[in-house]
Amino acid sequence: MTRRICFSVFTAFLSVASLGAMVPAASAQSFTLPQVMSGTFNSELQAAPKGSLVVWMANQEGKRNVWIADLASSDFKPKKLTDYTSDDGQDIGNITWTPDAKSVVYVHGGDFEFPGRPDPNPALLTTGVEQTIFIVPVDGGMPRRLAAGRSPAVSPDGKTIAYLGKEGIWTVSLDGDAKPELMFHARGAAGAPVWSPDGKYVAFSSNRGDHGFIGVYSIADKTVTYLAPSTLNDRDPEWAPDSKQVAFIRIAGGGFGSGAHRAGEPWSIYVADAATGAGHEVFRAAKGQGSIYHPLATDQQLYWTPGGHIIFASELDGWEHLYSVALSGGAATLLTPGEFEVEHVAVSPDRTHLVFASNQGDIDRRHVWEISSDSKSSLKQLTKGDGIEVFPVITATGSVAVLRADTQIPIRPAFVAASGELKDLAPQLVPKDYPAGKLLVPQQVIITAADGMKIHGQLFLPASAKDGKRHPALIFFHGGSRREMLLGYHYMDYYSNAYANNQYLASLGYIVLSVNYRSGIGYGLNFREAINYGASGASEYNDVQGAGLYMRDRADVDPTRIGAWGGSYGGYLTALALARSSDLFAAGVDFHGVHDWSARLGAGGAVAAGGIAANPDAARIAFESSPMASVKTWKSPVLLMQGDDDRNVDFSQTVRMAAALRTQGVEFEEHVFPDEIHGFLMHKTWVTAYGYTTDFFGRHFNMPTGR
Repeated sequence: MTRRICFSVFTAFLSVASLGAMVPAASAQSFTLPQVMSGTFNSELQAAPKGSLVVWMANQEGKRNVWIADLASSDFKPKKLTDYTSDDGQDIGNITWTPDAKSVVYVHGGDFEFPGRPDPNPALLTTGVEQTIFIVPVDGGMPRRLAAGRSPAVSPDGKTIAYLGKEGIWTVSLDGDAKPELMFHARGAAGAPVWSPDGKYVAFSSNRGDHGFIGVYSIADKTVTYLAPSTLNDRDPEWAPDSKQVAFIRIAGGGFGSGAHRAGEPWSIYVADAATGAGHEVFRAAKGQGSIYHPLATDQQLYWTPGGHIIFASELDGWEHLYSVALSGGAATLLTPGEFEVEHVAVSPDRTHLVFASNQGDIDRRHVWEISSDSKSSLKQLTKGDGIEVFPVITATGSVAVLRADTQIPIRPAFVAASGELKDLAPQLVPKDYPAGKLLVPQQVIITAADGMKIHGQLFLPASAKDGKRHPALIFFHGGSRREMLLGYHYMDYYSNAYANNQYLASLGYIVLSVNYRSGIGYGLNFREAINYGASGASEYNDVQGAGLYMRDRADVDPTRIGAWGGSYGGYLTALALARSSDLFAAGVDFHGVHDWSARLGAGGAVAAGGIAANPDAARIAFESSPMASVKTWKSPVLLMQGDDDRNVDFSQTVRMAAALRTQGVEFEEHVFPDEIHGFLMHKTWVTAYGYTTDFFGRHFNMPTGR
């Protein structure tokens, strides 16, 4: 059986306005899907280079705008700098300050995950779309268009921006109506420009495919110098405070073979002379554990201290930690010991302090810590408790701000007081009818996978589960797979939305389990680089089975009504659950999942989330690790959803799966979102897709459908 409904932003099967009125009177639901999805998602927090201002982007039901606040003010004086009023699918990112802290530069539109590709247009705007750089003054005034492009970097004198445009790095003056000029054209794919502190040079990475360089452009000489070029890949340039040298990371070129990537050719840190290009190695990872570079979840990877050290991240002890090494070389010093992961790092404007988020002592949450960049002082914990604090920043006046979330309200900017108290910068961004007080507090659970591994999860247990009856259950698998779901709202918009949907499903009476399966982050190198994960053996299926059996064995769960849902990698695991275990999983909702790993083998022999070398045996294993290999045992109904401008997972993956299910006679439904990308850009798409999810599970499990 096939239900086919094609979504249009103009004529939708489910209108966003009607979703809240679609729950039967018998439901105990206390809030609507649009209400729980209305929470503002905040991101892009940045501290001004002078003073006490911070800037961020607020996404209010798809209407994205730039905001600022003053940490020195008792009420923070939050103010919106832009006035975009439509859920038009045009994202905002690459936010940066001018050096005088009087203006903010940002990019509007385009694809921030896959820059350089055609600009997405999920709202089907007939006038077309263009990724554009704007500047807006903080004291009031309209944003002014600067150029078409991305990754703007403001020169130290505040007069010019360098940015990525077509065929190279461009510049445009910030004064008046100057026209953009090509700074230089060079072979390879250029990375974001980085000005030297004295403004005389611009550093950039140059990806050449199987190798890569760090280049330095001289403003005065109009020349490009490549720093110690080699057959390896160089990335992440970081300037010395005196502008004479550049530090960068050097890793092995080419791709990985299949399986867990726990060891390989050791990576290193180089320092080179900006004028001559001559360089030398200051650090080399040891062979074995930690030899493969794992980047921090922030743009900056190296931190050059005033005392002549470089701070960097390494997995030498099996966990992502910060280390320090002298410019003269020698042994690196571990700065953050313990069984936890350092994730988001920021440095103070004077480079004397670093702040970072980690799960130290609270493995399924995030809190913020501070450390001196050159002294041997111990770590200072700045935040704690039952919330989640990420992406910290330090202002020039020494104040700290973070993005914070909890079990009831999505991520938002907050000031960290000396006492550790968190004060929201813009509480008015929480909608008045947002149902914060009606949301559940998820419980940490640790389940046993089919092979005995212990797996963390979050259980959403509705009050109705205590009535002595058996209830339907849903298991959520996140995407990535390099993700970790937390005991509260997530700091990524995709999973913040998923958390809200899990809360909504629980409000309808489902017992919901979110699973942090192997190959995710947060639990160390060996957990992330799980043996035979993904395309090299699908070892995560042990966790899928374990989650299903955990739910089946609960006295409050109806074992005949267990469903699975997830997106991307979570869509893959949902499809795998239905294909291999239709006796356990009675229905599923698969958002843009990978259904055949072997179809993702590239010309160079690599495949995402598995890194397979192109050889017949690897291709066979990739296919056997895929839902398509087990489609003949697939019996349970499924809902397939995907945007057809997906840049992460080819739309053909869903096309082929639908054809296979049709041939098998498996009941399925499909909903296609024209011109949407992988992480839906329109708020309306998310609400509509989750409405379809509720409707699908409701009809198959005799639960509220949202109709």
